Formats: sequence, structure tokens, C-alpha cells
Amino acid sequence: MGQERRGLDPNEAEGTSSFDGERIAKVLARAGVCSRREAERMIAYGRVAVDGTVLTSPAINVTRKNVITVDGRPIAPAEQTRVWRYHKAPGTITAARDPQGRPTVFDRLPEDMPRVVSVGRLDFNTEGLLLLTNDGELARYLELPRNAWTRRYRVKVNGRVDRKKLTSVASGTTIDGVRYGPVRIEVESDEGENHWLSVTVREGKNREVRNIMTHLGLKVARLVRVEYGPFSLGALPRGGIEEVPQKMLKKALREFFEGERNGGRVR
Repeated sequence: MGQERRGLDPNEAEGTSSFDGERIAKVLARAGVCSRREAERMIAYGRVAVDGTVLTSPAINVTRKNVITVDGRPIAPAEQTRVWRYHKAPGTITAARDPQGRPTVFDRLPEDMPRVVSVGRLDFNTEGLLLLTNDGELARYLELPRNAWTRRYRVKVNGRVDRKKLTSVASGTTIDGVRYGPVRIEVESDEGENHWLSVTVREGKNREVRNIMTHLGLKVARLVRVEYGPFSLGALPRGGIEEVPQKMLKKALREFFEGERNGGRVR
């Protein structure tokens, strides 16, 4: 027998559903299947079913008693939240696959790695700290603009560095119609026309640091992310990966774990 497609009554679209528990997209993210946004796309394509009923809307809650399948296969129970620090090399993309056939960071992970998602992205030529986690909900928490996690980069630039001009973006700036929040820039070293800058941002918008450097009349020769919130690249070599110890993880993200305990968590 085929699976029945389920459509929800419009009155169920906000806040209520035929199940108690947590929203299906959140549960899929928790299980490391994908992000919430991707879960909603999968549901729209009819790839997700609950107790044999194919969903057509993400506005439905589930509990641990429900059998959830993706493409006909049951999802694994959510595991303990884990996070890895990974040193992304330049010349790789932060995606599961690339239509152009370029190498991805996931192609280069150890074979014994569990299924993980990245926390945000680094563009093709940017290197440095990339966080990976088996918990899509944690990835979402770390990416939310309202949480304002700082991202610090070391940037090698060519051109004339005007220290006064660097402070012009301290309160934020608008470039080509895009508003960027406060940016802190410090000069680390000078070598003729080459300079190393320390750049700290809180939003992580697409190509934010590169666009700001161009706005300041500087050409980026190398861009390395060295910090993301409480996590740092440290001495991790290119391509290196290291799991964050559980004690350190729960201390660094205490608010996240306490919020999950208070709000309940589907396992």
C-alpha cells in the first residue's frame, strides 16, 4: 500500500496540530537529518512521513512515540549533541555537494564521522574555523542573528591602510544597499603594502569581510576565520578536525542546553 498524503486544516497552521510534542522540522534537525529550512523543503516535496502518512506541511508536532521516515527510511533517534572544530582549507565549498564538481569540506572528513551539518558557511577561497555538529538545532541557534555570536578573522590585505578610515565602519556601514553591523578592525602587522588585520563582526553576512575590505580600498590576499563565538581555531592544521569535549561544550553553550532542558527535548 502507498503512503497517504496528509494536508492540514488551515486552522492548524499556527500553533496547533493533531500531535503533541515538537515541530517536525525541529525534530529532524535534532536528529541531524538536515537543517529546519531544509526539512521544510523535504516536506514540501513529500519526502517525510509520520506513522505512514506523508506530510504536506511542516505545521505538525511529533513525539517520540511517532515513527518518522524520510524517503521511506526511519530516522535515527537524536544522539547526544556533539561539535567539532574543523580547519577548512581554501579551495573547498561548504556544501554537501556542488553542481560544478568542486571539492567540498564533507568530501574530506574522516570516514568514521557521523552525519553532520555546518554552522554557517565559509566561501570557496576563505579558510579557517568551521564548526560542524550532529545537531541541526544547535547549528540554527549559533547562526541566529539575534544571538550575535562574534566571528573574528585574520585578513591579509594589500593597499594603503588608513587607520582612521578603518574606524569608519565601527558603528556599521551600508555598502551597495546592504547594511552591515558594527565592525572592529585592528592592525596586527605591516609589511610594506601587505598588512595583517584582525576583523571582528557579529552578523556573518555573505562575503561580509571581503565586501568591507573592498569598501575600504583594500584587496584581500588571504582570509582566515580564527574564532566563532566561544570556539577558536587554535593550532588546528589545515584539514584538521577535533571534537569539542562535552564539558567544554556545555560550559560554552550553557544557555542553549539549559533552554533545551526547560523547553523539553524529543529523543
